[in-house]
Amino acid sequence: MSKRLMSRRRALLACAAAAFAAAAPARAGWDKIRESGALKVAVYNEFAPFSDKGAGIDVDLAQVLAAKLGLRLSLMPFPADEEVADDLRNMVWKGHYLGYGPADVMLHVPVDSRLMADNPQVRIFAPYYVESLRLARSAAAIPQLQGVDSLAGKRIGVEKVSIAGMLMLGEARLREQVRIYPTAGEALAALKAGALDAVLAKRSEVETALRDDPAFPVEELAFQRMPRNGWAVGMAVRKDNEDLARRLQAAVNEMTASGELAALFEKHGVKAVRP
Repeated sequence: MSKRLMSRRRALLACAAAAFAAAAPARAGWDKIRESGALKVAVYNEFAPFSDKGAGIDVDLAQVLAAKLGLRLSLMPFPADEEVADDLRNMVWKGHYLGYGPADVMLHVPVDSRLMADNPQVRIFAPYYVESLRLARSAAAIPQLQGVDSLAGKRIGVEKVSIAGMLMLGEARLREQVRIYPTAGEALAALKAGALDAVLAKRSEVETALRDDPAFPVEELAFQRMPRNGWAVGMAVRKDNEDLARRLQAAVNEMTASGELAALFEKHGVKAVRP
C-alpha cells in the first residue's frame, strides 16, 4: 500500500472518529435520560405563578413535557442566583457546588441573543411565553390612566429587587410615593385591600392575582428604559444534548398547535403570549 493511500485512509479514519465523538454526547445524553426513566426539570423557587411550593405554570409544563417524552417528572426547584448565567451553570451544564444539579432541562430562561453568546455551554430554545410589565390600578383611586403623570400623589407598590421597582424608583418625581413589598403578590394584595392605589409588576403576576376584576384595571405603562414588546422565555439544555432539545421543541410545538399550552396558562389565570 502506498504511503499516500495510507495517509489518506488515516485522514478519513480521523475525520470519522471526530464526527463520532461529536455526535456521541447528544446520543449518550438522551439515552441516559431514557434509561433513567425520568426527566429532571429545573424550575425557580418562590416564583409564582410559574413555580412556587411545587405548583404553577412551569411545574405543569414540566409535567406535560415529561409525559410527552414518555418519562416521569423529577422536579428540581432551586433558588435564583445573582445572575441567570449562574443559574445556567448550576442547573444545566455543571451543577451546584453544594451538590444539586444539573438538571436535564431548565425552564423560564430568557431567550436572549446576548445571554446565548455569553453562555456557549448551553442551548437556549423553545420560547413559550412573552413576559412584560403591567400597571394594575384602583379604578376608584385612579379613574383614568394617562401615562406616568396619572400616578402623581398616588401610593404605588412594587416588589423589592425587581425591574418594576427599578423603573419606579428611577422616576424622581414618584420616588417618595413608592412602597416596597417582599413580593409582587403582597403588593397586589395590598392594592385589593385599599392600602395602595396602583402596583407595577410582571403581567403574569398581575393577571393571576386580579383575574380580570373590573375594580382593578390593568394597563400598559411605557418607560423609555423598558422594551414595550417584553421579553421571551424558553428553556435550556446542555449544548451537546441536541436530541433532547429537538424532542422538547417538538413537544412545545405540539402543545401550541393543539391549544394545550394556552389552556395550561389559562388554568392559572394568565393569558398565553408567545413570540
